[in-house]
Amino acid sequence: MRPQGGIAMNFELTREQKEIQKAVRAFVKGEFKKEVIEELLENHQFPEKIWRKAAELGFIGIHFPEAYSGQDLGVFENILVAEELARGDSTIGACLLIADFASEIVLHFGSDEQKEKWLPKVAEGECLSCGAFTEPNHGSAITSVDTTAVPEDGHWVINGSKIFITNAGPLAGFYAVLCQTDPEARPSHRGLSLILVEADNPGVTTQDVGHKMGITLTYTGAVTFTDARVPEKNLIGKLNRGFYQLMAFFDESRILVAAQALGTAQGAFDRALAYVKQREQFGKKIAQFQATRHKLADMATKIETARLLTYQSAWNFDQGRIDPKLTAMAKMWAARVAVEVCDEAIQLLGGYGYMAEYEVERFYRDAKITELYEGTREIQKNTIASYLIGKIK
Repeated sequence: MRPQGGIAMNFELTREQKEIQKAVRAFVKGEFKKEVIEELLENHQFPEKIWRKAAELGFIGIHFPEAYSGQDLGVFENILVAEELARGDSTIGACLLIADFASEIVLHFGSDEQKEKWLPKVAEGECLSCGAFTEPNHGSAITSVDTTAVPEDGHWVINGSKIFITNAGPLAGFYAVLCQTDPEARPSHRGLSLILVEADNPGVTTQDVGHKMGITLTYTGAVTFTDARVPEKNLIGKLNRGFYQLMAFFDESRILVAAQALGTAQGAFDRALAYVKQREQFGKKIAQFQATRHKLADMATKIETARLLTYQSAWNFDQGRIDPKLTAMAKMWAARVAVEVCDEAIQLLGGYGYMAEYEVERFYRDAKITELYEGTREIQKNTIASYLIGKIK
């Protein structure tokens, strides 16, 4: 039966999308070996070999055009990959799914020269990409920044500091840096621009932020720009339009974070379900207890609602119907679900859930970041409410 108006709704993945899922699951099964992950965690080491293998198989930058070493697929396919990677392992998966972080800024707004130089390197696993937006004194308030870019003899001279920069470190290729290019602009966000700065620029220094609660193998750094000179052509997009370009990027990147949260929740659920089906207490499997069954029902329902919101956001984006309200909802809800489901997974495993060997405690720690980066839960609520209420006269 078709709904009124003749519009058909199809919630089935296409054959190609199912094949992508299958391929990523096979990759995870083959590469995410428990002993390998334990060694990486013990040595606090980025999974470089696994990352390069993922790139070789086309899982990094799958949404890039073929001309830039991508597969010319959409955001939907990209988030399917991200979901399966995080489901396989929340820590290793995070490293891989954010390997191309902020590359979309170059993809959508960069010059042909910028795209040709950097996108293939990211997709082929030659380097990680970085977005340098957050500052120590501003946090989520990116309507104004202290980092400045001053024109001088055909160059931009950049000075300032950024904090909590994903992928900042030895494998970084470039930074898309949010700078103040018109200090007289009012409001201040109208004077912001995005400028590409190569990671090996002599004016760039990085420092690891230190031990983190979760996603412990990802590079997260503080980046300082000291008289970093780059050619004027390194401007990404239009002058003084950086804030608006960044907002457009967030509408895409927040879907990716939702997928990360979704995969993390599903991975924790998978492990908890397997445990309760084999663990015996009082002479029977604990999966037979009603309290356990109710927990599983609640967890599965939350995951499915997060999946629907995330998939809808990605599908809308690929149709050109970009909806910041829906994107914010997906990111906010999937992240909350990830935290809650991982918490319940630990509860179902009891004391074992607290032990590193059973992995769910690590999924729990990895889940929390999805409520923080790409805009906190409160920022998402502000976005949702703004679109609901509109302008108040």
